[in-house]
Amino acid sequence: MIVEAFDLCTYALDMKVLMGIRRHKLMDVLINVPFMHEQWPLNEVDPQKAKFPCCVVWTPLPVVSWLAPFIGHVGVCREDGTIIDFSGSNLIQVDDFAFGPVGRYLQLDRKQGCFPPTLAGHTCKHHSMHAEYGTAITWDDAIQSSSRHYEHKSYNLFTCNCHSFVANCLNRMCYGGSMNWNVVNVAALILCKGKWVDGFSVLRSFMPFVVVVCFGISWLDGRF
Repeated sequence: MIVEAFDLCTYALDMKVLMGIRRHKLMDVLINVPFMHEQWPLNEVDPQKAKFPCCVVWTPLPVVSWLAPFIGHVGVCREDGTIIDFSGSNLIQVDDFAFGPVGRYLQLDRKQGCFPPTLAGHTCKHHSMHAEYGTAITWDDAIQSSSRHYEHKSYNLFTCNCHSFVANCLNRMCYGGSMNWNVVNVAALILCKGKWVDGFSVLRSFMPFVVVVCFGISWLDGRF
């Protein structure tokens, strides 16, 4: 009886040790293997429903774009396609893109972002700088972190605007291996690589500019 009890205790102890080892191995897997969330397939871009998964989006600004059609308002989209934009002091808009429907968009590749599950899991070359700036474990997490940061900021047309908000998101992702995203290169990105939603978007963006130019030319002809 004593021997059987001893064997039972030994068996229980062995099982406890084995389960402990398995738990440690499981934790090692969870810690060391990168999250697969960003690998999930995205839905298609759907302009009719204003859904642009993992895109930077652009729309012309009233008056400003009439004079300079390459200047506009930008936002960044979550993985489900919801548009997030910084449109005023302490104002982050969700699924309500300021200044009208999207005119241009550029879908970004999530694989070009660095989403480290641990401090040792960085895939970019800016390990310490990225960690100090603020990292994210998913695309949506980066946007959420930037949103929390900007909802306490005052809007400034030149230094703290919609472009700087998108740049902040891209820097948190270390998108493209870069942490130098700013107002200028975000504007250049959508200007050079952005796709027009449709023909009406092109018309809506350039027609006011053409009208202003024609009016200016006719006014000058009348003066001289």
